Amino acid sequence: MNKPTRTRSTLSDQERSLPRRLPTQRRSRERVERMLSVATTLISEKGIDAVKMSEIASLADVSIGSLYQYFPEKAALVRTLAERYNAEGRACVEAELGTVNVDAALEPTLHRIVDGYYEMFMQLPAMRDIWRATQADKALQEMDEADCEHHAMMLYRVLINLRPNADQTELKTLASLVMQQIAAVVRHAITLERTEGDATIEMFKKMFIANVFEVLEF
Repeated sequence: MNKPTRTRSTLSDQERSLPRRLPTQRRSRERVERMLSVATTLISEKGIDAVKMSEIASLADVSIGSLYQYFPEKAALVRTLAERYNAEGRACVEAELGTVNVDAALEPTLHRIVDGYYEMFMQLPAMRDIWRATQADKALQEMDEADCEHHAMMLYRVLINLRPNADQTELKTLASLVMQQIAAVVRHAITLERTEGDATIEMFKKMFIANVFEVLEF
């Protein structure tokens, strides 16, 4: 017996947030990149809620059927963009933490991570709107939590290298708290006017990160 076809209306919320298999052929990849580029511009200009899939298809010069072939719902398109931003952020954090092999290097490195994360949000308006959408989408929340845990494990590996005799559970908890707090404060700062946001970031670096070094007894 043939399996029944699953229409868009019968897909679960999580399935609708997942992109279909992305293409491997160059022409198809270019078409998808065009869709994502148009979506990013529109999200930057008017916000996710106001963007229509038909508008993306029209400006990307593809049929609406072609758009749905790769992205069954707008949530799938948003998820793809979020995953790209997350991957970019992870690469930057990994590059920064990869240079830390002595105590004195950790504090300036964490400062650069905070500043880099903040600037990334400020320079990419679409990223700010996608983060706001994350708060209302369970699948995106789970992806965001996994991304934060990935950052925490990167920091944990640095801490255990600097403090090999310390309690590993405490170091893991500390790494998680640091990365959770960095994300929370940066995302708060981007909701403020730029001057106030800048001041918030600077205060956070002086206050919270300084306490991290007290815990580690640096």
